[in-house]
Amino acid sequence: MAAKGITEGYVRMWPRAVFEKIPPEDGAGRKTVLARSLDFLNGPGVYVLYRDDRPHYVGQAERLRSRLRSHARKPDSRYYHFWNFFSAFAVDDANMRNELEAILIATMPTAANSAKPRLPKERMPPQVVKLLRDIYGGRR
Repeated sequence: MAAKGITEGYVRMWPRAVFEKIPPEDGAGRKTVLARSLDFLNGPGVYVLYRDDRPHYVGQAERLRSRLRSHARKPDSRYYHFWNFFSAFAVDDANMRNELEAILIATMPTAANSAKPRLPKERMPPQVVKLLRDIYGGRR
């Protein structure tokens, strides 16, 4: 039996438009919201909101669909105006969700998260500091 991984699956760079009402392809009938048919979004997980191809915000939710819909459809949502694509990772275990969210925040310096990752951070050795100064000419 294979070991269970952190995530049950993921989607990458899907358009925000899956949360909007769209007419059927044949033009007949009621408008539908594509996200309602995506079972993947029913459960808990971690998500990344992107502005074009740049990560803007990392979050987690007990129900991915509800949280993403809230960001997409409520103009008073904090991130409403700042994203047009998302990625989502299905993660059942709450501790793993916390850790994955922290890892993603730590790797994305442009993310608008106010939370700081609670991960052990290694101190930068003086040799690496010197390398950075050499590379950036003291502009860092």
